[in-house]
Amino acid sequence: MKLLSGIKRYELYVWLIPAYLVLNLFQDLVEAEGSFPQRAVNEVWLACYISFINYRLLEYTLPGVSWKRFFESFGYLLLYGFAYSIGLFLWRALGVTLHIYTVLNDTVSIQHRIGTLTGYSVGSVLFFGIVRHIYNYVRLKQSTQQLRIASQQAELNYLKSQTNPHFLFNTLNNIYALAREKSDLAPESILRLSKILRYMLYETSAPYTAIEQDLKIIDDYIELEKLRYDESLHVNFNHDLEDRKQGLPPLLLIPLVENAFKHGVSETRDRPFVNIHLSVKDRVLVFTVENSTGEAAESDAVKENIGLSNLRRQLELLYTDYSLDLKPGDFRFTAVLKINLASHV
Repeated sequence: MKLLSGIKRYELYVWLIPAYLVLNLFQDLVEAEGSFPQRAVNEVWLACYISFINYRLLEYTLPGVSWKRFFESFGYLLLYGFAYSIGLFLWRALGVTLHIYTVLNDTVSIQHRIGTLTGYSVGSVLFFGIVRHIYNYVRLKQSTQQLRIASQQAELNYLKSQTNPHFLFNTLNNIYALAREKSDLAPESILRLSKILRYMLYETSAPYTAIEQDLKIIDDYIELEKLRYDESLHVNFNHDLEDRKQGLPPLLLIPLVENAFKHGVSETRDRPFVNIHLSVKDRVLVFTVENSTGEAAESDAVKENIGLSNLRRQLELLYTDYSLDLKPGDFRFTAVLKINLASHV
C-alpha cells in the first residue's frame, strides 16, 4: 500500500514539475531580460532544487506536523525556512561555481538576492501546494465515486441473489403441487423450469440483456403457472416493442408477474385473471400488470412483499427516471412500472 501511495505521488510530480518550469520560462520570455537560453538554464537549475524541497515538505513533513509534536514540527519548519532562503542561495552559488548557473546581474547585494530567492521559494510552495490540493481533491472524488458504484453493485448483486432464489422457490412449490396430485402436467412443468434455470444461470450475469429474452422467460413462467389452474383462469399477455433487442436488466419485470399470481390469482375463487401489457416506445418502458384479488380493497396502502421491495430498490440503483405505482382496487390489483431506459446509471 505504501509503495502504491508513493507511485501515485510520483505521478503528480512527473507533470507538476515540468508545468512549474514552463510557467517560469514563459515569464522569463515575456520579461525578455538578458539572454533567454542562459535564463532557461538558470531556471532549470533552481527548479531541480526547489522541486525536491517542495516534494519533501508537502508529501512527508507537513502530513506529520501535529500539536502533539509541536517542538519537533516547529524545528522541521525552521529547517525548511532555512532551505527556502539560505539553502536556495547556496544552491545558486554551487551552480555558479560549476559554471551551470549564469550571473546576469552582479550588482545586486547578497541580502537582496536572498530576499528575491525567498520570494521565489514562497511562490513555488503556493503553486505546488494549490495544484496538489486540487489534484488530491479530484482523486478523492473519483475514489468516492468508485466506492459508491462498487457498493451499489454489491447491493444490486445481493438483491438479485435474494430475488432469484425467491422466484425459484415459488416455482418449485408449483411443481411440487402438481407432483402431489400426480398430474400428467408435471413433466411439462419441469421442462419449462429447466428453461428458466438455464436463463438464470447463463444469461443473468450480464448487467443487461435483450428484452426479448425476458419475454420468453415471462411466457414460460406464465405457462408454468397456468398448469396449476383449470380453464377458468384467463391470462392475457401482449406487448408492443419498437426494438426487441433493447437492453434491460435480466429478470427485472418478473417480480410483478410473480406477484400477480402468488398474491392475486391464487387467492381468487371466482373468475381469476391476469392482464399483462408491455410497451417500449422512444426508450420509455411501460409495464402494466393487472390481476384479480380475493377481496375488496380496504385501503390504498400496499404491504410490499420481498419481491416488490427488492424490485423497487433495484430500480433506485439502476435508473434515475422511473415510477412504480401499485393500485389496489375492489377485487383487482394493478401495478404500473414506467422506466425511461435512457436514464440508466
